[in-house]
Amino acid sequence: MADQSETRCDQPLRFSIPALNARGRLVRLDAVLNDVLSAHAYPPTVEKILAEGLVLTALLGTTLKEREGQLTIQAQTENGPLSLLVTDYIDGAVRGYAQFDLAKLAEVPSDPNLFALFGKGYLAVTFDRPLPEAQGGGRYQGIVPLEGANLSEAAMQYFDQSEQIPTFIRIAIDHVDGRCVAGGILVQHLPDGEEGRERIEARGEHPDWEHVRILSETIKPDELADPALPLEEIAWRLFHEEQEVRIVEGQPMTKGCRCDPHHIRDVIARFPASDRADMADEAGDIVVNCEFCSRKFPISLASLNN
Repeated sequence: MADQSETRCDQPLRFSIPALNARGRLVRLDAVLNDVLSAHAYPPTVEKILAEGLVLTALLGTTLKEREGQLTIQAQTENGPLSLLVTDYIDGAVRGYAQFDLAKLAEVPSDPNLFALFGKGYLAVTFDRPLPEAQGGGRYQGIVPLEGANLSEAAMQYFDQSEQIPTFIRIAIDHVDGRCVAGGILVQHLPDGEEGRERIEARGEHPDWEHVRILSETIKPDELADPALPLEEIAWRLFHEEQEVRIVEGQPMTKGCRCDPHHIRDVIARFPASDRADMADEAGDIVVNCEFCSRKFPISLASLNN
């Protein structure tokens, strides 16, 4: 039987502090993270930024209330060692990949900030909500400069500029028994009206939020990435002096690549025969690559013509 600490990896924890108008998420990725990373042979620097991106995606994705809602994070530039980082979340499943220039990456310092990794770039956060537009559904995207020491700082800038919601995020990466473990915390001030009152803009200078932020900043990186420390204990350590902290276990997470050979074949079959011929290689196959899982799907022209 798994102990309590094991059951808390790859399963986010939601919490709220009603008296202080705050909510949050804690997540620690272990098996799921290594399942994603094992599909790629990334250098340590790329592995670390992808792990951070996956934790950030899990933290933000679990704020979606609707099933089949999707959260996508994309960090992109044209002139940096890392040209692209993409992660996404849908219904408890996460996936991600990176594109980079190995020669440029070799010149990056051992503990690089975002500028050293990406150069001048941007961070795009996209929420897709499967609801009618009248109910707040559809796609919403916010874009901010890719600035700061890490993705956590860039994401806090996103919430400050695009959402006007005071937010604290911290993410930690470590290696335990030869595997990568990454944990993170997200804490937000609830705008007035979050529980049914008229919604107005949250103010960063709200005294309750300053108190919550100061408490949140006491979290240590080694606590977030320690698979032996239950997430409930972290929430208790941070906020046990408050009147009430409500805790709810989130949905267990999985690796979520959604490539399907049958679906890929159906899509290719819709192209005109002349276009399919142009896409085929010398062996008569149309090879489709999935960047998320590093798999190739060869579709033969002969099978499409049958």
